[in-house]
Amino acid sequence: MPRRDSTTRGFKRTANLLQDRIRRASETRGFAQSRLLTHWPEIVGEDVAAIARPVDVKYGRQGFGATLTLLTTGAQAPMLEMQKEQLREKVNGVYGYNAISRIRITQTAPTGFAEGQASFDHRPKKQAPAKPDPAVTRAASELAAPVGDTGLRDALEALGRNVLSKTKR
Repeated sequence: MPRRDSTTRGFKRTANLLQDRIRRASETRGFAQSRLLTHWPEIVGEDVAAIARPVDVKYGRQGFGATLTLLTTGAQAPMLEMQKEQLREKVNGVYGYNAISRIRITQTAPTGFAEGQASFDHRPKKQAPAKPDPAVTRAASELAAPVGDTGLRDALEALGRNVLSKTKR
């Protein structure tokens, strides 16, 4: 049987070179499974991954049931609070047993403020509304012209511009 020559010519995959370092770095934070960090969006879903990320796993004194700490922004904390049980089930699916018994939600990383400056994917900002048509502005001014009070006239002009420029549904 002929001997097969290697096609890599002495090179190794980057994943193989970094696997030990990634494992050691994740274990210092309590993550026995680095897959929880590397595949976070697939585990919990894109919607949760956009608003939170795992930062720490702490094991109790007896070793039963760990606490997973999730980092999020202040406005998203109540949403995560309602999903704790589903998140715990998904994370325990990665471990293959009930490794995580509690989920703690924080708005600041447990190691300090430097890590707490996490960037989460947010929706793009809305564009500024387009300038109104000059004909619409002129029509609104003509309709509000007979009003004597300037404050009331300005308010009626703004209302007229909004009503006249509103798109038909």
